[in-house]
Amino acid sequence: MTVPVTGSFEQLVLKAILALRDDAYGVSIHAKVEHLSRPRKVSLGAIYITLDRLQNKGMICSRRSEPTAERGGRSKRCYRLSAQGERALQESSATAKRMLDSVVGVWGKEFAI
Repeated sequence: MTVPVTGSFEQLVLKAILALRDDAYGVSIHAKVEHLSRPRKVSLGAIYITLDRLQNKGMICSRRSEPTAERGGRSKRCYRLSAQGERALQESSATAKRMLDSVVGVWGKEFAI
């Protein structure tokens, strides 16, 4: 099966969901993506649009959490990677590593971050 190509912003969102595990919901994903992409600012709307797109591509799944008192009895929509999303993230990470290795090969190890 072919894994759909993801853009760099989609990759950041997938990485955030992976890192957050059971705490991956809109606001926490937004905070993690902003941290990963600093100093670039990211709108919360861009996160929700990307979450919808990733879900439509079959890369993530969502579920509703139990309602909580601190949220006024409202639940959160929690996200997790699907098997397809995990494969896409593995492939994009391997590609990024190959690119970094290539650049380091030309510019030297002092370039490696």
